[in-house]
Amino acid sequence: MTSLKGKTLFISGASRGIGLAIALRAARDGANIAIAAKTAEPHPKLKGTIYTAADEVRAAGGKALPILCDIRDEAQVMAAIDKTAAEFGGIDVCVNNASAISLTNSQATEMKRFDLMMGINTRGTFMVSKYCIPHLKKAENPHILMLSPPLDMKVKWFEHSTAYTIAKFGMSMCVLGLFGELRDAGVAVNALWPRTTIATAAVGNLLGGDAMMRASRKPEIMGDAAHAILTRPSREFTGQFCIDDKVLYASGVRDFEHYRVDPTVPLAQDFFVPDDDVAPPGVTVTRLATTGGVQKSG
Repeated sequence: MTSLKGKTLFISGASRGIGLAIALRAARDGANIAIAAKTAEPHPKLKGTIYTAADEVRAAGGKALPILCDIRDEAQVMAAIDKTAAEFGGIDVCVNNASAISLTNSQATEMKRFDLMMGINTRGTFMVSKYCIPHLKKAENPHILMLSPPLDMKVKWFEHSTAYTIAKFGMSMCVLGLFGELRDAGVAVNALWPRTTIATAAVGNLLGGDAMMRASRKPEIMGDAAHAILTRPSREFTGQFCIDDKVLYASGVRDFEHYRVDPTVPLAQDFFVPDDDVAPPGVTVTRLATTGGVQKSG
């Protein structure tokens, strides 16, 4: 399968950033997109709402269903998934993109922020997947995709931001568990993570503003990589922890320059990329220290 035409995707956190990029790439195929997110009104620091995202999806060639949904709320999640299945006749793909971030150590992490990250990242991912699975089991080529990192259990990922790392790795542990649970049912469960920082609001607001944005790739690389995964046969490609440019390289992409925000600025490597992960030929990045600064060239 090379197209998502007519497929229905339920995407959490799809009002902006990577979630929206995944939605727009699928929309170009003619897919149906449920945009499940909390933003209904414009935010001064965050571009996009579920309604502006829906407009973009329709303009790109897809069908859109904007749904106001807090994925920490079980009743809202169940209602959103039921509404999607009723609107489009089922669900083929579940994309767990919604995430909360706070790069703080134990003393600087308020418990309400800890609860937010666990509630959205780990619990929300588990719950959205849980309620999508009965619909996915009826689909022809069902996929669950988490926007979460490889399980590289190193101290350096935990020591400066224990709570956030636990919450993100919790998403990845959902991949591991659900892959085992669902492989006989033919439901693929995979993770996707970027090699570099991606030009999103989180990077601009939390990791260094304009300078870090310029050292990033555009969200479109994640949209294209997700498309490459979601069009693979679900019984043949599952249980994988994927890095965006490696997925695309395996799919035949050789030029990654058009994904760069500013080709004159060295690319910054994202958190959680394992030291032994080899970039595609011609790709060079600068590693970030786990505290958010530059560490060394890689």
